[in-house]
Amino acid sequence: MDEHSAPARAAGGGLDRRAELGEFLRSRRARLKPQDVGLPNFGRHRRVPGLRREELAQLAGVSVAYYTRLEQGDGGNVSAEVLDAIARALRLSDAEHAHLADLAKPKRHQQRPAAPAQQVRPALRHLLDSIDAVPAYVVGRRTDILAWNRMAAAVFGDWARLPAPERNWSRLVFLEPECRDLYVDWGQKASDVVGYLRMDAGRHPDDPRLSALVGELSVRSPDFRRLWASHDVKEKSHGVKHMRHPLVGELTLSFETFALPDGSDQALITHHAEPGSPSAEALRLLGSWGADATRTGSGTPTPSA
Repeated sequence: MDEHSAPARAAGGGLDRRAELGEFLRSRRARLKPQDVGLPNFGRHRRVPGLRREELAQLAGVSVAYYTRLEQGDGGNVSAEVLDAIARALRLSDAEHAHLADLAKPKRHQQRPAAPAQQVRPALRHLLDSIDAVPAYVVGRRTDILAWNRMAAAVFGDWARLPAPERNWSRLVFLEPECRDLYVDWGQKASDVVGYLRMDAGRHPDDPRLSALVGELSVRSPDFRRLWASHDVKEKSHGVKHMRHPLVGELTLSFETFALPDGSDQALITHHAEPGSPSAEALRLLGSWGADATRTGSGTPTPSA
């Protein structure tokens, strides 16, 4: 791994917010073409990919010097109005706009207390057990898998057999061959996971455990390193996943993501098949066979920090 692909780290062990801000702005500017925003295109005479800083500053209504300072990571005291203008000029999505705002927040100089262990409320665990016919799980900070029901284990694998630190979507997607084989469009799943992790990094850049996870995956997985360097961020609230299950074959499942409103950075994710479809029958078979007959184990995981 060369120095340009390594994640920048702050002295305290987290990600370097200044470097992340500058790299994110440059990556978003590079993807825009002049014609995308109504500017003349000078073709082969352009020496930079995408828009020039001067062009972006003009579109946002700020001085070139001010925008240059932002790309150098100096987001101190930037107003919400200026960030909104830059987000519009860069044509950021809602998720990208929120990520930009997170990265531009002033750095905290005081020592932050260690993050408490991630806990899943008992009532939420009971809810998971009660929706036994639907694969469902709770994901938390750093893409950690915190709790799941029997059907989730039947579809995705026996997470209970893993040590708590390894119950993590980023680790599974990039380091476990079985997970790569499960998804028909593994590339899309990988992109979604990295986009989710990027959002978490913007909210919690001082988290040393997140920084360590990003660093390890950057070393061990060229695919992760490439996707992380793209600075894409996303929050997918719903969609469809196509899978090749080792026992029941092809599965097409719709998923819904329900962010918990309690400030825990946790979300409940459910999967379901279209009624009467082959995938619905496959789920019914997995449920009727029970955990012992599938690739699963029911999990009551220990909390992870």
